[in-house]
Amino acid sequence: QVQLVESGGGLVQAGGSLRLSCVASGSVSAMGWYRQPPGKERELAAAISSSGRTKLADSVKGRFTISRDNAKNMVYLQMNSLKYEDTAVYYCTAGTYGLTYRPLYWGQGTQVTVSS
Repeated sequence: QVQLVESGGGLVQAGGSLRLSCVASGSVSAMGWYRQPPGKERELAAAISSSGRTKLADSVKGRFTISRDNAKNMVYLQMNSLKYEDTAVYYCTAGTYGLTYRPLYWGQGTQVTVSS
């Protein structure tokens, strides 16, 4: 069974940076980071295939970078130039990445709060 554990969330000032990490147990292929701002729908922020192909939401392009370390079974989300609207619970996921990314397993989530 796949288990995912996120870390690295916290409070940061607008314009600052955070790096989220996620370690996976069990077999994983494609992975992605979802986020859910308070009172809003969940959205896919970034996804990465097993070979390293990436996709970013338009709202985070140029600011966020998703990467992975297959040897360590980890995925990362580097978040730069953070904005207030980036405030959300961020979830590490694992799934399939064909035409679109489809999450199958979810981590517990980690809170990212960007202060004004």
